[in-house]
Amino acid sequence: MTMIAPLRLLLTKARLPAGLVLFSCLQVHAANLLTNPGFENDPSGQSQKIVAWTTFTQSSGNTLNESNPSIAHTGTNYFKVYQSFTSSVNYNGIYQDVLSGPGATYSASAWAYTPSSDAIAGQNMAWVEVSFRDAAGKVLALYRSALISTNSIAAGSFPHNKWTLLPVTNQYNPVTFAITNQTSSLVAPQNTAYAHYQITFQGDAKNSAGSMYFDDLSLNQTSGGAYGNWNITWSDEFNESTINPKIWTYDTGGGGWGNNELEYYTTSSQNSYISNGVLHIVALRQSVNGSSYTSARMKSEGLYAEEYGRLEWRAKLPAGVGMWPALWLLGQDISSVSWPGCGEIDVVENNGTTLTNVQGSLHSGSDETQIYTLPAGSVTNFHIYTLDWTTNAFSFYVDGLRYETQTNWSSSVGSYPVPFNQPFFFLMNLAVGGNYVGNPTTAAINAGTTFPEELQVDYVRVYEVTDPLQLSASNVNAQVQIFRPTNVICHLQSATTLDGSWTDLPASLPNPYRLEPDATTFYRLASP
Repeated sequence: MTMIAPLRLLLTKARLPAGLVLFSCLQVHAANLLTNPGFENDPSGQSQKIVAWTTFTQSSGNTLNESNPSIAHTGTNYFKVYQSFTSSVNYNGIYQDVLSGPGATYSASAWAYTPSSDAIAGQNMAWVEVSFRDAAGKVLALYRSALISTNSIAAGSFPHNKWTLLPVTNQYNPVTFAITNQTSSLVAPQNTAYAHYQITFQGDAKNSAGSMYFDDLSLNQTSGGAYGNWNITWSDEFNESTINPKIWTYDTGGGGWGNNELEYYTTSSQNSYISNGVLHIVALRQSVNGSSYTSARMKSEGLYAEEYGRLEWRAKLPAGVGMWPALWLLGQDISSVSWPGCGEIDVVENNGTTLTNVQGSLHSGSDETQIYTLPAGSVTNFHIYTLDWTTNAFSFYVDGLRYETQTNWSSSVGSYPVPFNQPFFFLMNLAVGGNYVGNPTTAAINAGTTFPEELQVDYVRVYEVTDPLQLSASNVNAQVQIFRPTNVICHLQSATTLDGSWTDLPASLPNPYRLEPDATTFYRLASP
């Protein structure tokens, strides 16, 4: 698959006086980045199950989804929050973390409502905020909406019984919490890994009453690439007819692989192949060398390794008893220090009988792990599994939503941050049976799985923070030359009209590329 970079720079050269070139730009951006922004994925009625959102609260029962179409801003459901009644200042609400990167800009808002029958009172307050954070969770920049309080209600800026739009427009100093600027453009600063969208209810120490309702939350990117200045510096898009031997080799054999697995790994094209731009790793019910099943375990060991960065797979996992797919990494020094001293990073693995759960883990002598429940669908659909890896933190994401961050670990061979301070190579495999999936018998696997089963991978990509993905141009001797980045996986496309079809230009084109003197043509970059 080819992904057109969300930042599209289109260049047109028209017949102008000598030395003049006309350039035009068009930027295309995604819609609302939040998952379940209107709470319509939540169960009907009153519940504390708020799909895709993480709650923070100082007592139970004060962060709820509710169903009432006569009250909701749109649809049926909305979010209700009130204070904790702890006789001290307390904070309650929900948040969601979305992949981002430096240089990207956003707008954000929410619809809010307080009922006259239970209006916010005393010194209680509520607001919407967006902060930009690094991989370890440090707040780098902070923006908030106007505060909802008894003062704003008394002034008439926030009436009872009426949904009111709260745009996030106030920039704060994240240390002193003083307002420093008013702007509708929320800018992700250097070192940004993700955007943190949050609804906050601040309860006072007097146990004052009052509830707030929120609905139709919004976080929209307004400029920059999908991940800001994170750009693709290495990838395999699996667009070739065969698996690339310059990137991938194989582990072969059986014997359980230290996990009591039941498959025999092969290099056969029956067990791994590319079709229609997708890699297929196939488990077969096939007896080989004493094993009841065959599959494939591909790796980039000795061919490619990465140290730090944003690593990403788009993949579709199999279903069935005994199915154990994994997309993961091992330290390149495994031959000298063995496992777990070399370190292991499991970006995603899954038990084929729990189709709504995936797991991300670190193993190094200590084990750090967390399970994530998909807000909708199952692992048998394509999802994007992403890892942010820095010198002191790992963050795991599914479809752009952060669900796990690890900042501490220990090693059997050295002091922190060993072993996660060296290059790691990639692995992709589909095991059958083993400890992770509960050691099912061959009889149970054969009864509960329809073979063949497949792990399908659309792409694997590595992102690094670079200069913005863009074309640049110069006028040399009355001829225009355009330059494309050399440190980003990208290529030129052209079209004769903006609403026409785009054509890939040959990768062999010189860089810079000299434009035809009398042509009117639009150009853009595609990545990868």
